[in-house]
Amino acid sequence: MSGRGVERILDLIEWFASFPGTATLSEVAAALGMPKSSALQMLRTMTERGYLQRDAKGDYLLVRLPGDVTGAAGYNGALLALAAPLIAKAVEDVLESGFLAVMEGRDIRYLNKILPDREIRYDRDMTKSRPAHKVASGIVILAASSPEVVDAYAEELPAEEREAMVAMIERARRDGFFFNAQGVVEGAAGVAAPILDASGRVVGAVNISGPRERMAAAADQVCKAAKDTARAITEMIARRAVRRV
Repeated sequence: MSGRGVERILDLIEWFASFPGTATLSEVAAALGMPKSSALQMLRTMTERGYLQRDAKGDYLLVRLPGDVTGAAGYNGALLALAAPLIAKAVEDVLESGFLAVMEGRDIRYLNKILPDREIRYDRDMTKSRPAHKVASGIVILAASSPEVVDAYAEELPAEEREAMVAMIERARRDGFFFNAQGVVEGAAGVAAPILDASGRVVGAVNISGPRERMAAAADQVCKAAKDTARAITEMIARRAVRRV
């Protein structure tokens, strides 16, 4: 491939990464100033390599970035690119661990983690998923989901767990975040807030976690950090959507 061809591929990846949403062939060609035939060839190559997916309408969606080897469904690659620096800033401010979470099926999966520069800190095995109703990220994602999604999830839970989940979801909807003082990991606590796309659909969550006593002592600060960071990512997604129209 020529140097110009490499540049165009990089331009295309960067353009898609600037907003996690779908794009048509015409939009890509117009944005990059190239013939549709050339744009189509690049789109086909990136789709074959797993960087893009085509939806039911034939539009293209970025699903991973170079270095994001999972190739998981959804636009996790673009979301990672947008969220990472903002989560890093929150970690620097509150000195607790930051995570980006998404919901896959009934489970929460963590896409990345950013640890604070302090000796005692909370870490997490990101190869393990967690039941959504048992972690703060899952509660805020469910709280921002449709009633049908919540009902379908709740149907498979025992009555006691279902009632507890509904109460937590109501708190998350009221506050815009959820503080879980009794984390899945003994001695840990976490707070999460939802990330929305340009259409208002929940696509993930910002999670800040740390030792329980330390998190409780700084609850106001860490809750505000999670909420503000999630809002900033949501606003960035919205702004980039407007720029692409």
